[in-house]
Amino acid sequence: MERISSLQNPGINQLLRLQAKARERREHSLVLVEGAREIQLALSKGYRPEQLYICPELYAQSEYPDITKALPEEIKTELSLPVFEKLAYRENSDGLLATLRLKSHLLDELVLTDHPFIIVLEAVEKPGNLGAILRTADAAAVDAVIVCDPLCDLYNPNVIRSSIGCLFSVQTAVCTSQQALEWMKKRGIRVLAAELQASQWYHETDMSSSAAVVMGTEADGLSPFWLKNADERIKIPMRGYIDSLNVSVSTAILTYEAMRQREFR
Repeated sequence: MERISSLQNPGINQLLRLQAKARERREHSLVLVEGAREIQLALSKGYRPEQLYICPELYAQSEYPDITKALPEEIKTELSLPVFEKLAYRENSDGLLATLRLKSHLLDELVLTDHPFIIVLEAVEKPGNLGAILRTADAAAVDAVIVCDPLCDLYNPNVIRSSIGCLFSVQTAVCTSQQALEWMKKRGIRVLAAELQASQWYHETDMSSSAAVVMGTEADGLSPFWLKNADERIKIPMRGYIDSLNVSVSTAILTYEAMRQREFR
């Protein structure tokens, strides 16, 4: 197995660029993923590994000791501790990094249940919020997350980290708002727009049939496009001094109300 010990190795510099820049990820169709759990989840969902990087000093303590055995030796590279630490994106890393081939995220690739529930995000800009919403989507087993006109890269390291790898387990499509609306209307999916000024409480809204909740940004909310084209506009009660919640919290509240209703359908 090849070992890299030099911090100036050209391959390491390439990995740093891949980690830092969405343009590099798009150009090479690769993403650098850190963590045995996240890598294992991606592999289980059909992501194809290009290279696996192992820091023996850290990986010896991993809770996922078998992941490296399933991959061919020719794609494995050993990294010294200083080199790995240069690449590591988070504290207490378990000594595993991998470059994976990107997947396409097209609307027509989504596979839906008979009565789907979908989360639609308009112009999401904070990777941490997107990651947290993907984690909720996985936990609630929603059909898909549709990201419309995104302002952050789907494969941003913070998305992967905050989703604890759920980016790989949740069906995700990226498109324009117009494309998402047309796609949902064609499939008979009711569009529920979350809005502060809406007159209808979320818990009084029927979410037991095919439905999608559409979430806007914390700063501006939803655009007029979604407010105009929604089948219903719903809101969450706000009893205190502030008038809004973090978008990931709001999404979780609405998602679990839909799941609650579907338990009794």
